Amino acid sequence: MSVTADRILATIEDLVALAPRATGTPGGAAAAAYVEDRFARAGLETEVLEVPSFAWQATECRITTGADGADEVEIPSSPILHSALPAHDWTGEVRHLVDAPVVDIGSDRVRRHDVRGAIVLFDLTFDMTLAHTLPLTLFLHDPGRRVLRRDVLRSRNPYVTSLARTMRDAAAAGAVGVIGVLRDYPDSLGYHNEYYRRTLFRLPGAWVTRTGGARLRARLRRSPRATLTLGVAREEVVSRTVIGVLPGREDTAPGPTRATSHKAPTGSARLGDARRGDAIMIQSHHDSVGAGAVEDASGAAEVIALAEHYAAEAAAGRRPAKTLLFTTFDTHFTGYQAHREFARRHMLSRDAPWRIVLNTTIEHIGLRAVEGADGGFANTGETEPRGIFLNVNPAFTARIAGLIRRHRMHATSILGASLLEFFAGGIPTDASFTFVSGVPTVSLISGPLYLYDDADTIERIDVAQLEPVARFFIDVVNDADGRRGSLLGTMPAGLRRLLPRGRW
Repeated sequence: MSVTADRILATIEDLVALAPRATGTPGGAAAAAYVEDRFARAGLETEVLEVPSFAWQATECRITTGADGADEVEIPSSPILHSALPAHDWTGEVRHLVDAPVVDIGSDRVRRHDVRGAIVLFDLTFDMTLAHTLPLTLFLHDPGRRVLRRDVLRSRNPYVTSLARTMRDAAAAGAVGVIGVLRDYPDSLGYHNEYYRRTLFRLPGAWVTRTGGARLRARLRRSPRATLTLGVAREEVVSRTVIGVLPGREDTAPGPTRATSHKAPTGSARLGDARRGDAIMIQSHHDSVGAGAVEDASGAAEVIALAEHYAAEAAAGRRPAKTLLFTTFDTHFTGYQAHREFARRHMLSRDAPWRIVLNTTIEHIGLRAVEGADGGFANTGETEPRGIFLNVNPAFTARIAGLIRRHRMHATSILGASLLEFFAGGIPTDASFTFVSGVPTVSLISGPLYLYDDADTIERIDVAQLEPVARFFIDVVNDADGRRGSLLGTMPAGLRRLLPRGRW
């Protein structure tokens, strides 16, 4: 009953109605409460993991050119999120008023220019095309060759960009601010960059559109100065990650009463205390900056659908052998503090309540979009090409390839990620911290152009793929549930435990 496109879409609509679901906001708290309620009503044990994080907001953002008076012109702009931070843990409120010469570097590197005391004007480039994933591709299900078309292979995702590099180099070179031109993007100021937690954005920054950038550059040819005004407020907030637990047949130790809920600050008792059985994790995140239909109401709705499916199965006497953990994370856009705390407690700690033998993560079930004739986003009607990062054993990988075909998950590739688990960067998905903590992972993700934009609304959902994706993951979980957990990965769990972990 729960695994139907209509029901999953209704859940997505519920979550979108709560947007923005940003960490520490009323919408974020409401989204966590919504997920917990759905888990509890399904009959799961629930926990809300509360972890400190940060909420950043711009109180003012303006770019002007020309002298005070009649010649002054304002260029429409939006803030570069998480900019003007003196430290990763800084809180407070500050207003930056930067009047300085502008050095236009285009898409060049900062180090080739003298930017001391200047505002750096740069073109944001999206540096990763779909073709860049081909070296990792172990399998591709592409009936009709939709993915292998030249225009699709050349499409770029909005995550891997030149922003972090430019911000870091500009600050090191003595610049006083940055202005980014959204050169490779539709005519939108709704682009919300992520918090690239390894790079501190010390300088104040703002975005302008491609059209706005052309206008700004025309003005700068007359007078190469501009004024950048950015007001920033940042406060520490509490993030809320929701965990629903369905104990398996192998998990015989006593636990809390079903459908209870409690908060779990660091050091307190947790669901599953004293348990040491195998567990399979089903994960996404419920937070968003804008409407967040595809990013990631779609993934959270899939997790809820799977939770309700397995709870109904258990009620009918078909309980899985292994414990199932259904998790929707917070802090995806604010530094992944909840993800790291979860990994420390549930993967890296000697007192972890379960042995998590597999992580499955579901993100971004959306339609492919391109820049339209009107300068906005235009749906193509095709599934956005997606990859499944995994580091499971070859036989399991082959069975997963068969499931992709069986469920007609077109435009889907398997990306071999075994070597990536030994690097701090991990994989570019919400599963990265469990992945680098040594958990075998099957992580579905795509990178549509609108992913970080206010244009990520309900019409971007690939409705036809909602049920196939859910049923695919049911089959993946069922396959793993019937096998020895220590052998699911590319190497036995005993060997994996000897390797260094948690390097982030």
